[in-house]
Amino acid sequence: MILIVPANPLRPRRPDEHFAAEAEAARAAGFQVAVVDHDAVARGCDVHRAVASVSGTGAAVYRGWMLRSERYAAFAEALAERGVVLRTSGEQYRRAHELPGWYAALAAVTPASVWTRGSDQADLDQARVALGPGPAVLRDYTKSMKHYWDDAAFVPELDDAVAVWRVASRFLELREDDFVGGFVLRRFERFTSAEVRTWWVNGDCVLIGPHPDSPNERPSVEVDLESLTPMIAGLGLPFVTVDLALRADGVWRVIELGDGQVSDRPTTIEPEAMIAALLGPPRP
Repeated sequence: MILIVPANPLRPRRPDEHFAAEAEAARAAGFQVAVVDHDAVARGCDVHRAVASVSGTGAAVYRGWMLRSERYAAFAEALAERGVVLRTSGEQYRRAHELPGWYAALAAVTPASVWTRGSDQADLDQARVALGPGPAVLRDYTKSMKHYWDDAAFVPELDDAVAVWRVASRFLELREDDFVGGFVLRRFERFTSAEVRTWWVNGDCVLIGPHPDSPNERPSVEVDLESLTPMIAGLGLPFVTVDLALRADGVWRVIELGDGQVSDRPTTIEPEAMIAALLGPPRP
C-alpha cells in the first residue's frame, strides 16, 4: 500500500506540514509514501505532472485536502496510468463525498433532506416546499457554512421564501467557486452532544474519536453503532468517515458521511493510530 499526501508548496519533495505526521507514521510502519502537487490537481491543470513523483506500483490511499469529484477522478486516472490504483475509485469517491450519493442508504438515521441541481431560486423553492414547513439547515452537496450559522446555514422557517433565499444567497457568496452540485436542505434536529467522528474501512468501524472541530470533547455515553454498521457495509465504500451526534431524544444520528481520504484527523488522535487503522499491519 502506498500513502499519497500533498506536497509542501515551499518544499515540493516533502509532505505538506498538515499531513507530515501521518506520512512519518506510515514510513515507520513500513509503507511507501509519495507526494503530489495538490494545487495542480485541484485546478485540473497538468495532472500528470502533478503525480510525476509517485513511484512504484500497486494499491494506494490518498490522505489530503478535499478535491472536487471530477478532479479526484482525473487524479485517479493519472495515477492508474502509472500503475498506481487508488483504493477508492472516482465513482466511489463521489458517492461518499457528495450527500446525494449516500443519503438514500442512510435516510433512516439522518435528518430528512432534499436537494436541487444547481443554484436556481425556483428550484430551491420547490425543494423547500417538498421538505415541508419548519426549521432546516442549508448546505451544498459537500459542505455547510456552519461557522456562519445565522447568515448562511440555519433557516428558521422553510415557509418563509424570502428568508430562505436570503440565507442561500449568503451561502453562495461565501462558497463562490467552491459551490458543489446544488442546494441541500436538511431538517433541523436538536443535538445534545459534540460530534463524534467514526472511521470505516471496507464496512468495518476501525476508529472512533472526536470531531476535528471539538477535538477535546467526547460524549458522555457510548456510541451505538449496531443499526448503522450494516448500512455502512451496504454502501460498499472502501474508506469513509461518519460523523454522529446524540439527538435530544437520546438517539444517535448521522450528521455527515464523507470520503475518509479527505476527512481531517482531530489532533487528539495520534497519527500512528490513524495509520494502523487505515493501512493495517505492514507488509513483510
